[in-house]
Amino acid sequence: MFKKILVANRGAIARRIVRACTELGVQSVVVYSPVDIQAPYIAEATEAYPLRGDAAVDGYLDQDQLLAIAHKCRADGIHPGYGFLSENSAFAQRVIDEGLAFIGPSPQWLDQMGDKVSARTVMAKLGMPIFAGSELITDVAQAEAFAQSEGFPLVVKPAGGGGGMGMQVVHTKDQLGPALLQAKAIASKAFAASGVYLERWIEAPRHIEFQIVADQQGNAMHLFERECSVQRRHQKLIEESPAPGLDSTAVVKRAESCAQICAQLGYDNLGTVETLYTPAGEVGFLEMNTRIQVEHGVTEEVTGVDLVQLQISLACGGSLPKQVTRTGFAIEARLYAEDPETQFPSTGTLSIFKPPKLFAVRVETGYQEGQTVSPYYDPMLAKIIARGDTREQAIGRLLIALKAFQVAGVSTNSSLLMRVLQDAAFLRGEVDTNIIQRIQGSSSGRTLH
Repeated sequence: MFKKILVANRGAIARRIVRACTELGVQSVVVYSPVDIQAPYIAEATEAYPLRGDAAVDGYLDQDQLLAIAHKCRADGIHPGYGFLSENSAFAQRVIDEGLAFIGPSPQWLDQMGDKVSARTVMAKLGMPIFAGSELITDVAQAEAFAQSEGFPLVVKPAGGGGGMGMQVVHTKDQLGPALLQAKAIASKAFAASGVYLERWIEAPRHIEFQIVADQQGNAMHLFERECSVQRRHQKLIEESPAPGLDSTAVVKRAESCAQICAQLGYDNLGTVETLYTPAGEVGFLEMNTRIQVEHGVTEEVTGVDLVQLQISLACGGSLPKQVTRTGFAIEARLYAEDPETQFPSTGTLSIFKPPKLFAVRVETGYQEGQTVSPYYDPMLAKIIARGDTREQAIGRLLIALKAFQVAGVSTNSSLLMRVLQDAAFLRGEVDTNIIQRIQGSSSGRTLH
């Protein structure tokens, strides 16, 4: 086991990794930009070191600065969390070359699977169905040629990173150039990699992902699926497990197939195979995220497996769990500092920030009262995860938790989350990636008295 781990990230995931290290008896080291100086995990970690700048490129994406701190504190492993450098193969290789362990898949898998264009090719060769997509786009002419061949609508997607960041839907030829520029700019800022590609745009699909865990001995297994269809701006808002309304036998069979492919490849740590289910019943590979997911807590609540501790153990050559079963239901809502209608980020000082303490409810956050929510980073304040014996019970507990969560100083999307959780179609399990638009559309048409 590691003696000391540097957490190369911030926010909720940094705090989550610190907690996992503490429970494993491993020392933890966090880094923080000036704007994050009040984050609660700074005091919870064994050591903490400041970064030079507020912007990600000056801190959390600065490989030289991170590695210098790792050597200074004598860490023997680096955990990248999610986002930032978590799927950057060059960084992973540098970590290894400088005598430390990268807590994640080997660099070759970050190259092959972390890059969505490469991943599509690899998975298709092994029998995974995929939707029409391009190679890496180098110029507008190449994009226009693909569009002429496949037709519209299309989506421009960053080849690296994940979480839906940078995706741009295009319906006409005139939209291609601006969409490519915007996607490249966002990808470069968020993931330090600007490559993009085109893919057939699926209208109103379901977004189903499969949690895979694999060891360094060539074994892989699945920890079931997560339903991630409730999204805004192509980013997930609510996730749950099991996926409602789907044939559980067919879903588990798909999960087993994903695990078999990962074992065949020799994949060697945590990963998530993401798929789209079209209204017509087609299933297609979307991407593979070669890291811990934001929504990993949903799987933890229904399986009892601590995925962060397992990820650390696997990076040390540890083994997979012997047998994992799924019990009950879990659902997560992402609480953002943003306007619930416009969905624009909201910044300011958290004059009140009181997460609820309730039975069967778990809150993951990197914030505390008095802290500033800055414009430099993703505005997610917290993840609230509720579990129950039934889906209805889990949803009810999540609703109570959202109502009890006290926040002042910034606007939040709490009211939008509660509207979704109380929506009749959502309660019936009738979800797809357009559900937010439908709910907001119906709300805007109401007459107030």
